[in-house]
Amino acid sequence: MRNRKQPVYMIGVAAELCAIHPQTLRQYEKLGLVVPARVGAKNRLYSEDDIERVRQIQRLTQEMGVNLAGVDIILKLLDDMQEMQTEFESQFMEFARDVEMRMQAMVANSNAPVRQDTPLVPMPEFKVRRRFTP
Repeated sequence: MRNRKQPVYMIGVAAELCAIHPQTLRQYEKLGLVVPARVGAKNRLYSEDDIERVRQIQRLTQEMGVNLAGVDIILKLLDDMQEMQTEFESQFMEFARDVEMRMQAMVANSNAPVRQDTPLVPMPEFKVRRRFTP
């Protein structure tokens, strides 16, 4: 399975996948809304994530009537939220591992019976996901 971040699509193919003109993709790049990988001085390669981001830009502009300046702000806020959520989940899981280790140390020095086949502190599974998809 291919990595979603791997750049594979030339600008013409990416534009066709998004049903827009290649010049529109160049404009989005110029505004910093999408940043394709560069191969050499001229060739742009777009990843699946880039294609999804362009589709998100289209939804914001065409379906919701947001101008490109607003799209820039919204995308930055969504990126920041995603980064904060990922960081929170990472810190939370680190905290949970620390609690589990401390509990195991306490149990090891105790005479209380403890089940060994389950974690002392059961933790829910976390999945990074976007809550808002315009």
